[in-house]
Amino acid sequence: MTFPFRPLRAAAVAACALALAACARSPAPPPEPVNFIAEGRPEKLSDWRLLAASEGQLVLNQEVLPYTLNTPLFSDYAHKLRTVWMPKGVSAAYQADAAFDFPVGTIISKTFYYPRDGAGQAVLASDDKGDASRLDLKKVRLMETRLLVRRAEGWIALPYVWNAQQTEAVLQRTGEQIPLEMATPQGKQKFTYVVPNVNQCASCHVADLKSKKFEPLGLKARHINLGGQLEQLAAAGYLHGAPPSAQAPRNADWRDPKASIDARARAYLDINCAHCHNDKGTANTTALHLEIGAPANQHLGLCKPPVAAGAGTGGNSFGINPGKPDDSIFVFRLKSTETGVMMPELGRTTSHREGVELIRAWIGAMQESCN
Repeated sequence: MTFPFRPLRAAAVAACALALAACARSPAPPPEPVNFIAEGRPEKLSDWRLLAASEGQLVLNQEVLPYTLNTPLFSDYAHKLRTVWMPKGVSAAYQADAAFDFPVGTIISKTFYYPRDGAGQAVLASDDKGDASRLDLKKVRLMETRLLVRRAEGWIALPYVWNAQQTEAVLQRTGEQIPLEMATPQGKQKFTYVVPNVNQCASCHVADLKSKKFEPLGLKARHINLGGQLEQLAAAGYLHGAPPSAQAPRNADWRDPKASIDARARAYLDINCAHCHNDKGTANTTALHLEIGAPANQHLGLCKPPVAAGAGTGGNSFGINPGKPDDSIFVFRLKSTETGVMMPELGRTTSHREGVELIRAWIGAMQESCN
């Protein structure tokens, strides 16, 4: 009497199995959209929903667009995942020489991280490639994520420091100091990674000392004009008014051996130094103008005596002594890690060996004379 029911039971089991398989194949629900917070200072990075640590990876939310720079700013060999996001219906206005004019609602992020060595104990000193939009958290150490948020009253800077578990980053308005060990070709060295406070962020991002105008540093045509990024921003609805890439300014990649030594060195100084050293910046009293388009004269440092003598000169007479890099203040200050001497004075506690060698080679190739 039980046999007639066996096919029914088997069919029911098969139907349940098919239903479970269908459930397993169904896509996960989309993440909640990015959360633009118009007021206050949220304590957790996750409140913004820009990116998240999920299943062992750091992943970007939908419509959060990564970008990279031709020549990145040096920050103790840290790598950086750079992103931009804007609400629907608004976009940035293209400007050829200055930072793009971003609308209210824009969120720019920069996540600082290091590749780990094979043992997972030390971080690696290597070039910032800036091309990773999904990070394997077993292979990297997240340090901090800095946000620039364009609110109705202007830009606000917010530094978030990642916890040891790499699950969340917490706001640190007063900054942070994190001891690390770095594996370099010369061996392992201990150093302190410094997260800036919000006031230090402003000191670099103030483009005009008189008006206190605050602007992003990297999102300028000459820095991001590579790999079709201008077109990608336009296609995403994030940029309007941009010319074709071939007609937009473009800095050299400082690592590119095919570019001239002058183009590479000028690009390096432009991104690392020019945000302060220009005729409107916070270091305008030095009369050093290190933007890419500044003329190659005394304002660039050629045969230029220092504004004030002292430890910062290293006993050298000129910013750039053509043909004599080791008698030039530029090289001395770039090599230094001493507070009050080193340049740039913020954003690093180590010396960028490769960057110093680039500037040494550039000065060494100069034919002028200060005599």
